[in-house]
Order: sequence, then structure tokens, then C-alpha cells
Amino acid sequence: MTSSTPLHQLHDAGVAVWLDDLSRELLRTGELARLVERGVVGVTTNPTIFASALTKGNAYDEQLAELAAAGASVDEAVVQITTDDVREACDVLRPVHDATQGVDGRVSIEVDPRLARDTEGTLASARTLWSTIDRPNLFIKIPATVEGLPAIAAALAEGISVNVTLIFSLQRYHAVLDAFVEGLERARAAGLDLAPIGSVASFFVSRVDAAIDPRLDAIGTAEADELRGKAALANARLAYGVYQDVVAGERWGALAAAGARPQRPLWASTGVKDPRYPDTLYVEDLVVAGSVNTMPGKTLDAVEDHGVLRGDTVTGLQEASAALLDRLEALGISVDEVTEHLEVEGLEKFEASWTELLETVENGLRDAPTAGADR
Repeated sequence: MTSSTPLHQLHDAGVAVWLDDLSRELLRTGELARLVERGVVGVTTNPTIFASALTKGNAYDEQLAELAAAGASVDEAVVQITTDDVREACDVLRPVHDATQGVDGRVSIEVDPRLARDTEGTLASARTLWSTIDRPNLFIKIPATVEGLPAIAAALAEGISVNVTLIFSLQRYHAVLDAFVEGLERARAAGLDLAPIGSVASFFVSRVDAAIDPRLDAIGTAEADELRGKAALANARLAYGVYQDVVAGERWGALAAAGARPQRPLWASTGVKDPRYPDTLYVEDLVVAGSVNTMPGKTLDAVEDHGVLRGDTVTGLQEASAALLDRLEALGISVDEVTEHLEVEGLEKFEASWTELLETVENGLRDAPTAGADR
């Protein structure tokens, strides 16, 4: 890549640009392939994205008709539709995967979010998705709940590449990294090749400001106003410090020597929710080598149009970031309490989106044209 656009500049800075979106329309129109040409090297999905895709246009009508004619259940239809899209996206990104020796070119699909508190159910779902899609550049997204942590370690131990999602707190991120290292240690003990086993840790960003800013507004002081829009970046920069500590440790050193690749920090939820902030805020201010930034299409376009990169905006800022969170605590805002609430809220939103997806598919199956009918 050249440095002709901000997206290419991000690549040159060591940041992998991923798209937080997927639909059959993106695939069939060739738009995803064009995004790859622009500098996108990965794709993430979630129940919200799939629910939205199913409600737009008629790209899924033919498959819904076929599934209805075959007597597929709603759950079976959802799995068929979503895994078909992800498999096709994996094929579009496969050249990137090959060119980067398996680091990028990845596409993520999430386990049923209703299983987020069920360790064995999550692991079983991960195994099914992994074998059904059957592509080496797949990531299985597993929420970073307490119950999800053992499933993450177990999946990695079996050679399943994992995108750990819905991480908000530093404490939980420590546990995620521990589960990652444990999983690879078990894989090594089982004689597996560690190089193909990939992983990222999706640390959510903008939702932290969206939760803390109203509390600052309620306080109403000059100091509170000064802290608006800064908590999320501070939290993410501290997370990168946690990551640095782990990759500098002896346990990781032994795994790296055996061919393992690090679990890259992935900045998720990078679309700005407050229109008062620059729409490129959570991209420009989280530039650091070895990271991933997954962006909704609107943010991706904004970065490409008017993004201004200032080099590394993460390394060396951990002390200042910790001081900022201390100032929030002094104002009576517990970041731990906020991030704990965000995890619960995030799971509720994913479950609601899954329910919406099920209802959309159910309606599609019911309304699908019968065999032989005009379409």
C-alpha cells in the first residue's frame, strides 16, 4: 500500500482497518471487494448487523423461499443465512489472509448471544460455526463474560480462532489475555501448530463516553465539562498498556518462540455517538502499531475523506490516562461500575437484536413465495 489515503496511512502505522458491517448486498454488488482495494483487511459482524441486513431490500428472498420449501426451522434458517454470508466474505478476504500470512483477511461471526452465560453452550456453538463455515480466515466471536472465558480458552486450545468481544473493563481484559495464553498453552501441549490460531480482543470504546458524559453533565462543573469525551480514550490506552505487559511476559515469550501470534487489541464501537465530537475521534486518537480498528461504514468514509493522522497516539500515555480516570473517581464516577453496567447492557442489546433477527427470518419464511410461484 502507498500512503495516498488516511486508510493507507493507518496501514503504514501498523493499524489494521476492518469494516464493522456485512450484508449480502455488500457481497453481491462487489462493494466489499472494492473496500478491500481501498484498504479494508477484515470484517466483523454481530446480531445487530445481520438483523439490519435482513430488513433491507430483497437480497435474501430467494434463499428464504428455498429454506421455507425445505421446511427449515427459524433457527436453522438463521444459521444457514448468516454462515453463507460469512463464508462468502471469507472467500473475498482470502487473498488478504494469504498475503499477510494469516494475520488479517479475517471475518468474524458471533455465537448465539443467548449463550453468553453458558460456557458449554458457547463452546458447542463455536465448534459448530467453525466446522460449518470451514474457512481458515474465520474468527468466532465469543463475549468476554465470566462464563465465556473458559469457552475462549477451550476453543483456542482446539485450534479455533477467536475474536473476544464485548470487553469494557481493564480487569476483564486482564482475564481475557489470561484465557488467550492458557488456550494457546493447551494447544501447544496437544501438539497443534500455533501459527494459524488467530485472536483479537475487541475493546469497546465510544460506549464508555456515551455512559460517562451524561454523568459529567449532571455534575455541571468546569472540571466535569473538561473531562467530557476523554474517558473512553483513556480506558483504551490503559488497555493497550495491559496488552504490552502481557506480551513482555515470560509465558507469552515461550508461546511466541513456539510460533504463536499475539492477540491483537481491536478497537470496537468506534463510531462517534456525540455529534459534538469529531467523527474520526476514536480512530485518529487510537493509532498504535499492532492494533485493529473496526469501523462502521460511515466512520470508514469519514476517515478516508478527512482523517488526519498524527502518528502513534497511544504509546506512552498510560500514566496520563490513569490520572484522568482518577479524576473521574474523585468526581464520584466509578469507571468500574460504568463498565460493568455496559457489559450487561451490551448483552441485552445483542439478545434483542438476535430476537429481531429471528422474527425477521420467521416472517421471511412465512411470506416466502411457494415453489413455482412467480417471483
